Amino acid sequence: MASTSEALYRPLASVLRTLRSMRTALILLLVVGAASVAGSLVPQAPTAPAAVADLFATRPLLARVYRALGLFDVYGSWWFTLTYVLLLISLASCLVPRTRALVRGMRARPQPVRDLNGLRHFAEAVVPAAPEAVLARSRSVLRRRRFRVAATDPGLAAEKGGAREWGSLLFHWSLFLILVGAVYGKGFGLRGVATIVEGETWTEAHASYDLPPEEGRFFTERMHTGLQARLEDFDATYYPDGLPRDFVSRVEVTGADGGPSTPSEIRVNQPLSVEGLKLFQQGYGWAPVIEVRHQGRLVASGPVVFVTDTPNDQRRPWRGVIKLPSLEPQIGLAFRLLPDPLAGLAGAPMLEVRDPFLTWRAWRGDLRLTAAQSVFTLDTTGLEPWLDGGLGLGQTAELPGGIEITFRDLREYTQLLVKRDPGTGLMLVAAILLLAGLVPALASSRRRVWVRAVGADGAGTRLQVGGFALQRRAAFAEEFDDLARELSRVER
Repeated sequence: MASTSEALYRPLASVLRTLRSMRTALILLLVVGAASVAGSLVPQAPTAPAAVADLFATRPLLARVYRALGLFDVYGSWWFTLTYVLLLISLASCLVPRTRALVRGMRARPQPVRDLNGLRHFAEAVVPAAPEAVLARSRSVLRRRRFRVAATDPGLAAEKGGAREWGSLLFHWSLFLILVGAVYGKGFGLRGVATIVEGETWTEAHASYDLPPEEGRFFTERMHTGLQARLEDFDATYYPDGLPRDFVSRVEVTGADGGPSTPSEIRVNQPLSVEGLKLFQQGYGWAPVIEVRHQGRLVASGPVVFVTDTPNDQRRPWRGVIKLPSLEPQIGLAFRLLPDPLAGLAGAPMLEVRDPFLTWRAWRGDLRLTAAQSVFTLDTTGLEPWLDGGLGLGQTAELPGGIEITFRDLREYTQLLVKRDPGTGLMLVAAILLLAGLVPALASSRRRVWVRAVGADGAGTRLQVGGFALQRRAAFAEEFDDLARELSRVER
């Protein structure tokens, strides 16, 4: 039984010794960094499945190599998780003993040295004063130079530069906390896009996002807040060339507990923080209210989100789609919106709403809605072009078969980036501590000095000074000479 335990202990002890090496921690950190670069360059299946499918279609051999290496889901792969866990264990294994040793070292008194002549830096002088006065003056000088001084027999031992060790330790602990905060934030985080039309209310839930949100590995449905945001108004201002100057969403936010709503504004670079979420202003656009009836029966009604291929170019029309699978045959309507037709026809930016105009084109056939397709485009494959026309605000177009299309209203919508990252606070504190530790780690150096004062053969005291530096040894030579001269100038 003992031999079995010993056989298990030896390899485990060997692994722990390897992990306690700072070299091992650096290698693991390099691997994590390289994996992060790969995760940024290679499309990831959880966030970009279409790009992964396209890579399999265009470069199948490379895609198979990526799949074999687990590069299509780097952050969810077993090897990345194992490397990250080993990195945290390695850093903790290095830092905990180092912290304990530093605490013990700071509590202990500076140790004496028997032979000062053997030190790298040594100076000797005869001072015309009593040994007690020499040591008292030396203690004062060393403390003024920020040395930690302890009495020895027959002299003093002093050291300084402990701030360097504390700063270095604080720097590495901060790096450890940043890695922990990144795991915590990503594991329990959320990232999604929400589109809200003026006058409508959006509820924070999984199904309410435009696309399935990116949720952390440990994120659960219960972590959705359920808060509601109603877009009261959206306002955009532009430069004369049509580029957006500023756009702001004015929302009424209501918590999941149903308390009173809070009016808020969301601007570019001025997100709204509420219930652990941050709402960033990301995009905007037009949402015409279109009503479609078939033989008097309402088949489609409400604001339709329109998009543009060039969001910053206000010269281009906006496009939108309505699909009517309940009709026989099925009908797809593709729209183009000109908020200001005269400016659009002249090639000028359409910065204001003046007599908005909708052009439409109807297609008939199988819409193939069982296949994956965008809600913003109409796949006309296999469809038959039917009719087209145009509509002004408030107008109705009548199609054969009792179909009516009415342009009821024109609203704006806002697109918000919703993020939840609970590790942000921890990473912010760690980053501040990292900078706070970096300053003393770079600005200070460890020095040790010993002073010995014994009576000379004649009158006075024989003063011996020795010391060495643990860092910046070349610079210590001049510093030591200056210290020795000051100590030898002890007053009588």
